[in-house]
Amino acid sequence: MSRLALNAPAKLNLFLHVLGRRRDGYHELQTLFQLLDFGDRVELESRADGQIRRRKGPPGVAADADLAVRAARLLKAAGGAADGCDIVIDKRIPVGSGLGGGSSDAAAVLVGLNALWKLGLSGERLGQLGFELGADVPVFVRGHSAWAEGVGEKLRPVSLGDRWYLVLTPKCEVSTAAIFGAPALTRNSPALTIDRFIRGPASGRVRKLDFGALWRATRNDCEPVVRKACAPVDAAFNWLESYAEARLTGTGASIFAPFPSAEEATRVLNRLPGEFRGIVARGVDQVSRAGGE
Repeated sequence: MSRLALNAPAKLNLFLHVLGRRRDGYHELQTLFQLLDFGDRVELESRADGQIRRRKGPPGVAADADLAVRAARLLKAAGGAADGCDIVIDKRIPVGSGLGGGSSDAAAVLVGLNALWKLGLSGERLGQLGFELGADVPVFVRGHSAWAEGVGEKLRPVSLGDRWYLVLTPKCEVSTAAIFGAPALTRNSPALTIDRFIRGPASGRVRKLDFGALWRATRNDCEPVVRKACAPVDAAFNWLESYAEARLTGTGASIFAPFPSAEEATRVLNRLPGEFRGIVARGVDQVSRAGGE
């Protein structure tokens, strides 16, 4: 095998609670990552000369700053690979949207090159490498929707059932660092226990959660700060909330609302004003990596 293509899914944070600030400057969080059946496509091809080259990537992102390229270099060093690779990323996830595109691409590179270079590293080790790149990367390495704690790296796989989401991405950029550094951000949410939301017996390690109970008991602590800082996000909320309860994903800029069917979500999408970008996507418990060879 010298060539591989993988799906790199988008994610939503169904909630995001900030419990406090840690001594290392990061924040203690609780969140729930919902993977989507929408995302980027990452193509990898081995190179015998050991070089790592990005042939196509996110617009406006230099190769050296691209998490996918950094992931390839990190894995090459950690695994002692002699080969290099060409990387082609077909972007569908908007850059800076809070949907995890860069982290997902990096995870796809770690998983794909581990197979392509025959390194044999465990999923746990790949997750550790992913965490060096960013707190969201490990959930994409594992490829399963998950309850997350710590700074987002302590993961427990969950099942949320079949649900559709309308996702809007306003035309603005939100700085994660600025939002977490904002004085107005509350940092004292009480910790929740996952047991409160479990519905029925676990399937292996996967917990089945009551979506309705979870949705009613949670929120995104960053949402008021982002709405005040970014007028297009606030405008998107005002529009979407006339049809369904909306929520911010991560620190934004995208917002979303759950719907019981694709048809209902699509009916609302068809009324979308021109200043917003929107998609309808299905939430999935586990992502299918195969994108073809």
